[in-house]
Amino acid sequence: MNIPQDLKYTQDHEWVRIEGDEATVGITDFAQGELGDIVYIEVETVGESLDKEAVFGTVEAVKTVSDLFLPLSGEIKVFNEELEDSPELVNDDPYDQGWIIKMKISDLSQIEALLTHEGYQAVIS
Repeated sequence: MNIPQDLKYTQDHEWVRIEGDEATVGITDFAQGELGDIVYIEVETVGESLDKEAVFGTVEAVKTVSDLFLPLSGEIKVFNEELEDSPELVNDDPYDQGWIIKMKISDLSQIEALLTHEGYQAVIS
């Protein structure tokens, strides 16, 4: 199970890479493993400002469809368009090529509520 130490995590199995007031968001290695083969990712919220924990998209796998929850309040700036033709990147490389969105964080104080590597490991153990 790959859980990079330099990222933050949510109870909903998203990872967050924070760079200043911007964040890159994807789903964890654990989540993609539980979902199985991912066949489609839908994000129709680019350009929208949403609150923390709002649904910003969905992941469709062979077994199920799951909502994606925003880990921090802010504006969705970019969707990883590579996923339109290659959604399996989330399975193959969830922390690098399989990122889902980039966003501008509107409330930096919310970062403190995200889980550390150790905190996320406790959630999935």
